[in-house]
Formats: sequence, C-alpha cells, structure tokens
Amino acid sequence: MKFIHDYLKHDDRLYRHILPTPLDNPTLIALNRPLIDRLGLNNLNDNQWCNIISGRLADLANIMPTDIQPIAMAYAGHQFGQWAGQLGDGRGLLIAQLKDNQGRLTDLHLKGAGRTPYSRHGDGRAMLASTIREYLCGHAMNQLGIDSSDAIGLVISDTTIRRQYPEKAAALLRVSDCHVRLGHFQWVSMYTPDNFGDFVGKIAQSYYPALYHSGTKTVDIPTLLCTIANRTALMIANWQLVGFCHGVMNTDNLNITGSTLDFGPFGFMERFNPHWINNQSDHMGRYSYHNQPAIGRWNLAKFLQSFGQFISQDDMEQVLISYDNTLQHSYHDKLCQKLGINKPHTQHPAIIQLGNHLLDFMQTHRLDFTNTFRSLIALVDGQNHPYEKQLLHHGLAQLPQHAQAHWQQWATEYLHELRHTSKSDIISTLQQHNPIYVLRNHMADRAIMQAYQGDFAEVQRLFALLSNPYQPNAIATADDTRPARHDEIKAISCMS
Repeated sequence: MKFIHDYLKHDDRLYRHILPTPLDNPTLIALNRPLIDRLGLNNLNDNQWCNIISGRLADLANIMPTDIQPIAMAYAGHQFGQWAGQLGDGRGLLIAQLKDNQGRLTDLHLKGAGRTPYSRHGDGRAMLASTIREYLCGHAMNQLGIDSSDAIGLVISDTTIRRQYPEKAAALLRVSDCHVRLGHFQWVSMYTPDNFGDFVGKIAQSYYPALYHSGTKTVDIPTLLCTIANRTALMIANWQLVGFCHGVMNTDNLNITGSTLDFGPFGFMERFNPHWINNQSDHMGRYSYHNQPAIGRWNLAKFLQSFGQFISQDDMEQVLISYDNTLQHSYHDKLCQKLGINKPHTQHPAIIQLGNHLLDFMQTHRLDFTNTFRSLIALVDGQNHPYEKQLLHHGLAQLPQHAQAHWQQWATEYLHELRHTSKSDIISTLQQHNPIYVLRNHMADRAIMQAYQGDFAEVQRLFALLSNPYQPNAIATADDTRPARHDEIKAISCMS
C-alpha cells in the first residue's frame, strides 16, 4: 500500500481543502486491528490512532510521503425521491487514499470531523450511538461477505454536541474502496457541466481502468454504466438475502463500486415482513425492505440522466435491463445457496419455488429471518447439529397446529428436492450462506447503552462475535440470537 492523493487530480471545484476540528480529550473506544494490519498501517500505536480519529492528523502525516490534504467532497442527490440540490460532506473529510499493488484504491474518511463548507445547518459532529452502529455494522457486513465500508476505530470525547439532549461527540475513521457516489455525477452535471467528460474519464481511470483507453483518452461509457449498475444489483441482492434494510437509499448514499456505504437508520430483518421499514423518517415506506431493488433501479435511472449528452436513450434502457437481469440472477443463485444448493438457479427451478413458499410461510407466521434459514440444517441432519435443532424446535413451537402441518409438507418437498445432492455438500452450503449472528437492533442498543455509561466492553464483544458470523461462538449469549419481541421491532431515527 502507498499513500496517494488520487481525488485531487479532479477539478478543484469538486472539493474544498479543510482541516478537521479536533475533539477535546478523546478516548479510544475500539480499534480494528485486523483491518489496520491488512492496510499495512500497523506502525501506529493506540494513542496515535486515538489522535488521528479525533482530528489530530500529525501522526498520520508523519508516515505519509507527501503533505496531508484533507478534503470535503461536493455531491448532490435525490433524497426521498426529490431533488435536493447540492449536498456534500457535511461532517466527513477524505483525509487520505491508499493504492495497492493492483492499483485498487482505499479511502480513509474521518466522520465527525467538524463543520465543512457543505455542513449547511449542521455542526459537523457525530453522535456516539450512530458511530457505534456504523462501526459494528460495517464490520458485520464485511464478515458476511458483502462488500461494504469498514472502520479503523472510533473515539468519544469531552466535546459537547446538542441533539435531543446535550451529549459527548464521537468520531469514526471509515475505510471504503470508494466514496464517489451516484450524486457526484449529478453534481458535476448540474453545477460544472463543462467538466463532466473530464470527470468521467478520471473516475474510470481510478476505478475501472480497463474501460479507459489511454491512447485516445476515451471511456467505454455504456460498459462503464452497465458495470456500475451490475455491481449495484449484486450489492442489493446480497442485502435482501441477509435481510438487511439500508433505510436511506438516496442517490447520494450509493457509490459507484457497489459497496455498502452510509450506515444510518439500517437494520437486519428479524420477524419476516417484506414491507418492514427501519427508518423512522420513512413515513411512506419508500425504503422498505421490499422496495430496495426497485429503488436501486430508480436511483440508477436518475444517475443515467447525467449522461444524456454521452449515450442514447436506448443505451440507458439497456443499462437498466442489465441491472434487472443481474439482480434477478444473483438473488436466485444466492437463494439456492441459502437452501443448500450450490449450483446456478437455472438448474433447480423447483428450489426457487420452494424458497418463495418458505418466505411466504415466514411472512404469514412472523418467523425470524436469520434463525429460520439457519434451522434448515436441522431438517437435513438434526442429530449432528444440536444448535440448529434447538432453533428449529423453537421456531415450530411458535406455530399453530395447522401451520405445523403446512411446515411438514414444505419440509417433505424440500428434502425430496435435495435427494440427489450429498448431505455433506448440503450442510456445508447451508452453513456458509446462513449466518448465526447478525447485528440485531437490540444488540446494538445494549452496546450503545453501556457505552453511554463509559463501558465499551459490549462494543468489543459484539465486534468479536460478528467477526465470524457463520460459526458458533463461545462468547455468544442467548440474547444474541433470540428473535426480537414484537414490542422491540422499532424504526431507527436518522439523528446522527
């Protein structure tokens, strides 16, 4: 890994140079050492990382070969379906970028860094609760095998911020392969249209170099857009299959590499309800679990409008068709895997039908999403998998008598469909694609509550638990896997 300033090659109207405003008397809550090691940044100690995350960048500057140049990025977007105009980094700064031997970029982005020219009426700070949620969820998503931002660590401080009540400000050092959002293209198209072609070319050089022709300095724009659309489709298919609800899928919250970004009012599905809304502010259910694939398409359609001078309407339609096809194929292939079949769905149409019937059954009887899929292991081989056998027993105990008969009928059809696949292969596939642990809202709430009391042990325990979500862990408690009680299923505030 080497430090570079890749984004500074763009027109300087696209960003503002600004230093973070340091937090007072910071305390390090948690540090992601495996990520630090992977990035090759293990020559910094805990105190140095605490300083960096709190906005004192001298220790980072000391290991960089060039001057440190933090920037706030400008972008625009549609929020809840309405054009919101200029947005931008209102409390975050891109403080550095790294490039590996394959030319892949990694961004270091300080969240809660203080006011920027794009802060509008905000104070540029971050609450402890939202910071803990982002730290844990980014890690959880990566360990689930879903491309996502991650974080090096987080701090709390004596700097006071005013939200519902006065509280201490926190900060997070986020790591992502890309902070260029769909909304960046909307901003350039709207506010600096003379720069749009140059912007697209440089973005392609950075993130999709195979599509940039250096000799002619041109970009294969239709292929670039299809690639972005397909990566978005893969990301959303993955969300659906772990029951993840992002909560705020505005065009400024989706990036161009298909990695999950901006963990705000997110949640993992518990009792299955496809119309579940996890965002307290989403009164119309625009960003419900069920709507996420359609909203991904809607966002891409708005993004494509920025390219109106470069591609035809037919090209735009082909991009959206590619998105639809990729999402459908990926979703069905991965649904097969969740049902124990590690082959393309086209070879097992009956399994897809059984999967849809299972989801309907789960919806009707409000069964837990994660636990129900994991309990399929017990259907195949309950004798050798006591944990899953207990899950299955608990799930069946919730069902009325007539529903248990329906379950038995489904199970018989399911096992019949698996008859030509070896039991060991089925079990292995089920174990690899159905996690035991996800970040349930009540788990995050418990860690946050203890952190407000100055105890960060639960944050660290959950980080360790979510590091290997597909295998039983001795540090788990019964509360980590129990379905939410009906009175615990609540939406999350956008306040941050």
